[in-house]
Amino acid sequence: MPFGEYRYAVDDKGRVIVPPAFRDFLEDGMVLTRGMEGCLYVFPTSAWSRIEQRLEQLPLTDRDARNFVRFFYSGAAKAKLDSAGRVTVPPTLREFAQAQGAVIVAGAPNRLEIWSEERWNANLEHVIEEPPAPELLRELVG
Repeated sequence: MPFGEYRYAVDDKGRVIVPPAFRDFLEDGMVLTRGMEGCLYVFPTSAWSRIEQRLEQLPLTDRDARNFVRFFYSGAAKAKLDSAGRVTVPPTLREFAQAQGAVIVAGAPNRLEIWSEERWNANLEHVIEEPPAPELLRELVG
């Protein structure tokens, strides 16, 4: 399970370094897609397969479900690490995440997240100012 945050830069070919600590997690390939709060989610292929199964179960009659599937699935792109440990982020996903220049690659329980440094800092500031619900924190850490 990847954790930690690392600052890198998107190069002129749209590539981002994946931290060495996260590379084994993605060795069998990955899927990048739009995430919440304007970041990108990077799932290992095995986790993406489980997500696809869940997405297939969402009711077609539910407008919110359809909209979420469009948002999440239409932006998805398969990728592999290159020999230098980088992933190429497609232009549409870079544009969505405003991922140009400095980015943060952060670990999460079942994925990585790629954030523009500006959005990462704004999100972190928001969480500091308005911490998560105490009930959730109590449930997680006791």
